Amino acid sequence: MLQADTTGVGRDRYPQVFGRHPHGLVAPAFSRLRIQAAIARRDGAADRAVVHLVWAGADRGGTFTDGRSSRYLFHRLKGAGTWSPRT
Repeated sequence: MLQADTTGVGRDRYPQVFGRHPHGLVAPAFSRLRIQAAIARRDGAADRAVVHLVWAGADRGGTFTDGRSSRYLFHRLKGAGTWSPRT
């Protein structure tokens, strides 16, 4: 999901988060992504989680910066084994 958020690649896999925009309308903001650290924890209930990522990437100008952070929220439907992004 970090790649979809920062580069635009794969946003069609998460329409509930990014909407249903044509793929060609997203200009990539970052490249050369690397996740440096991650932590996930329950977010109030057993079927909700928050994921914090620390990552590095190059911006549109080519400047590579470490220590960027993002937070994503997920939920699991009752009886399902997979987690889905929530807005």
